[in-house]
Amino acid sequence: MKLDPAVIKLLQLDPDMASVSSAGGGGCSSASTSKITTTLDDGSKKQFFMKTGSGKDAQTMFEGEHASLSALHSAVPNLCPNSFGWGQFSESPKTFFLVTDYLNLSSRGSSTSSSSPSLAAKLAKLHTTPAPTPPGHSQPMYGFPVTTCCGDTPQDNTWKSSWPDFYANNRLRFILRRSEASNGKDAELHTLVEKTASTVVPRLLGEGHLGGKQGIRPVPVHGDLWSGNASRGIIGGGSGGEPEDVVYDSSACYAHSEFELGIMRMFGGFGGGFLKEYHELCPKTEPVGEYEDRVRLYELYHHLNHHALFGGGYRSGAVSIMKNLIGKYGKEGGGLRAMGAVGNASA
Repeated sequence: MKLDPAVIKLLQLDPDMASVSSAGGGGCSSASTSKITTTLDDGSKKQFFMKTGSGKDAQTMFEGEHASLSALHSAVPNLCPNSFGWGQFSESPKTFFLVTDYLNLSSRGSSTSSSSPSLAAKLAKLHTTPAPTPPGHSQPMYGFPVTTCCGDTPQDNTWKSSWPDFYANNRLRFILRRSEASNGKDAELHTLVEKTASTVVPRLLGEGHLGGKQGIRPVPVHGDLWSGNASRGIIGGGSGGEPEDVVYDSSACYAHSEFELGIMRMFGGFGGGFLKEYHELCPKTEPVGEYEDRVRLYELYHHLNHHALFGGGYRSGAVSIMKNLIGKYGKEGGGLRAMGAVGNASA
């Protein structure tokens, strides 16, 4: 398999000393994967991981994943592979690529070395790292500088100063529109999502309520952290290092730290010991008594996203969460300051 000149230029490789072969696992429905191996001047080998895909969707996906991995790697360098860049093939302009560190993976069940931080510790460090201030703004914001894809869904990461505004409009109402485009109008689902966005979100996430007087601040989150996107491995692909806990296929944004826990709860794979260690380093947000319901509210987005992507099988989970939360928190006029910020953006 020939390595495209655009990749050679990005990585500054000697084409006579580099080879490319197939690799498994693309992280999305449309990407194919390859392993690039090059021989360095000292005779040692270095490996890279490359995803390729065609069309605008691939371009959006790879730009988002590059920015996501860069944000995570900047905050916690040993949490995920570094991304070297993305671009367009020179010899096949409709094909796009993303190149990252190669991960030599082993199972998460393999023994954990005491010399490397656990995944819980790395995630807690990520979730206590303040988000940077975006250009043109005077403070850190909720959102992300580019579109990111959760599965095959391109997400609206438009900057918002208010977390309940971002979650209600950029996540819940946004994914409802995607679901209706994929599955057709659903009056009950529409009513439940709107009720959740307009009453439950400000009640649970309202400014002046979530986090108490100090409030919350945006932090980087992986965004799609189910157990299939976490493992143990050696970043860089070498055999001389020791495996450590790593994540990949990220769909990052700057968010409330607990937003990460929604998809982790939905698919499992992160047990009580993990959460105990994590919360010792990244405490539950006040009011702690509403923690479980906040995580369920965040889990809702992923049920709706899976419904948008795969159809009716995920509808019941979303409906169940919304009916429960509306029953507890859905009284109109909760009186929280965020109420006006999460009004129906499509009205």
